[in-house]
Order: sequence, then C-alpha cells, then structure tokens
Amino acid sequence: MSTKGVVVRVPAKVNLQLSVGPLDPDGFHEVTTVFQAISLFDDVTIRYGRDESGIVLTLSGSTSQGVPVDSSNLAYKAAEVMCKKYKLSDDLEIHIKKEIPVAGGMAGGSADAAGVIVGIDALFDLGLSRDEMEKIAATLGSDVPFSISGGTAIGRGHGDQITPALGRGNFQWVLALAGQGLSTPAVYQECDRLREGLTISKPQISDAMMQALRAGDPIALGDALSNDLQAAACSLRPALRLVLDVGRDYGALGGIVSGSGPTVAFLVEDEEKSLDLTVALSSSGVVAGVVRASGPVHGARVVETL
Repeated sequence: MSTKGVVVRVPAKVNLQLSVGPLDPDGFHEVTTVFQAISLFDDVTIRYGRDESGIVLTLSGSTSQGVPVDSSNLAYKAAEVMCKKYKLSDDLEIHIKKEIPVAGGMAGGSADAAGVIVGIDALFDLGLSRDEMEKIAATLGSDVPFSISGGTAIGRGHGDQITPALGRGNFQWVLALAGQGLSTPAVYQECDRLREGLTISKPQISDAMMQALRAGDPIALGDALSNDLQAAACSLRPALRLVLDVGRDYGALGGIVSGSGPTVAFLVEDEEKSLDLTVALSSSGVVAGVVRASGPVHGARVVETL
C-alpha cells in the first residue's frame, strides 16, 4: 500500500455489431457483439477512507445527476466484491467524475465498476492479471469485462466472454445524445415482442464486419454496422429514427443505436466530416447533445497516483 489513492480512467463503448439470440428459458439472451472503446471517459478516484465509515461514493460531472451513490450503483457493488474477495478494509472513498451518458447504451455504469476493480488492484498492490480482473468483472455485469480490456473486442455469451478483435486504424465517431435514458430490460422486452413468432437464429459476427476491421476501412465498417436491438429502441423512442435520418443526410458513413440506446453513434470519414455532422445534429433540434470521439482506445487504466 504505497499510495494514498489512484485515479483510473475508463472509456465508453459503442457496439459495432450486436446480434441477439432467442430468449432462453433462464430469461436471458445469448448475444454476440463487437465492442469498441472510444475516447469519452469517466474518471474514478479511489482513496483510503478517513473516518472508518465504510465505502463512501460521491459523484460529479456533466452526466452525474440522478445516479445513485448507494449499493445499487455498480461501482459500489464492485468495491464490495473486491473487499470481500481479498479481505480488504472497506474504508474507501470513491469519487466518479462522469462524462459518459447514463442509461445511454455506452456502458457508463459498467465502466465505473471496471475502474473500481482496476483501482483497488492498484491501491492495495494485489498484482492481479487482466484475466483475473475480467473474471471478477463478469460477476458484476455483461459489459464490465470489456471495460477492463478496451480496444476492439468480440463479446459472446451474455457479452462477458471477451476475445480481442484483430483490427487496424482509428475511427472517428459523432455521438448523438438523448435527454433521457432507456431501460435495457425494457428494450429487450420490446425486442422479444417485435420478434414474437419468428425463428431467431444463433447470433454470430458477420464476415463483413471482421473484414472491415482487419482492413481498417471506415466505409466498409459503416456498411457493416448492425444492431438487433435498434428496432426495439426506435419503437420505444421513435425520435431515434429522425436522429438516424439526420446523420445519413449529412454524410455519415453509417449510424447505429449503441447497445440498448438511446445514444446514436455515427461513423464519419475524417475530422472535417465530424465537425460538419456535429454542427448539423446540434442545430437539428432532435438531440440533447453531441459529442465527438475516436476509437479504439485503452480499457480501464491508472492515470494518476495520489
């Protein structure tokens, strides 16, 4: 325990492809997805507590309003799991500076939980490998392991079985943010309703997606973007169709609802097109905010010791 605290930077994600299998008897869906970590970050600061009051979680930042600070927060749960598993003192002060949208389909809560795992490992000199941290992460939620690994990766099972994806290049994204989040369970339920009576095949990654990533080809990648939850998200939030139309009209190479939404991620060719689309979306009146980002970027990592 050579440090008093650490700051861990954790990225948002977009799903380049999300294929959803049929509803299983256990109430879950098998999914196959391609994640990409992008340059929109939360910062998670973890220090030793000063008043022996157990885990204390505080929040700040542009997207922190309404986020719980009790044990219902995934970052808080991650701290509880780590302290119990490794018999650590739970006198911890955790502060999260949030920039990733909440309930936006970008794994903000999962990223924060990953930040806590990586931060506690560093703070207590546990010396855990990435694989060990990802196994702990998988017990907390399907997106948490990817938030540790970062980069571009394939997720299988419930999205928690992570394999790095071979790829090259850097991609420019414009993110259209909604003023209100969407419930992931509600989107899955709507997906099941829309697909009722249909034969749903086992999810798999498209060859076009993998070829586009290996070639680093943004045009091919834009064509390959797909999300089986997009129709459900648009059904629950019809305004998303207008957002997608604006992006296409202003030259995006491709647009996709990220995860369960409602964030819409547009892939653009270069910095100039990124600026053009940002202006167009901002003035369209159909989005609450616009953020530019690039990917892939690193997963959760310590950026400062205190």
